[in-house]
Amino acid sequence: MSIETLASQIQSKLDGSGFSRNVKLDLGSDGVIVLDGEVVSTENSDADCLIEVSKDNLEKIVAGDLNPTTAAMTGKMKIKGDMSAAMALAGVL
Repeated sequence: MSIETLASQIQSKLDGSGFSRNVKLDLGSDGVIVLDGEVVSTENSDADCLIEVSKDNLEKIVAGDLNPTTAAMTGKMKIKGDMSAAMALAGVL
């Protein structure tokens, strides 16, 4: 799945969710997905929370096949910055 398709799937989950945080998903060499409130972009910018995760694991999280908390606890995802923003995102995904 392309990063644009993944960003579109995340956008669908955020639409109407009331998500109001600023989070960057760093997918390493695959690029970034930045969430600024309910707006999703693949353009790199600063964020209050940085989540480092592989594209494969993010696909699993978005599909519901991997719990975000489990991913963080097992090292499949690393969170830096505003932890409450990451928790808010986990509630939406």
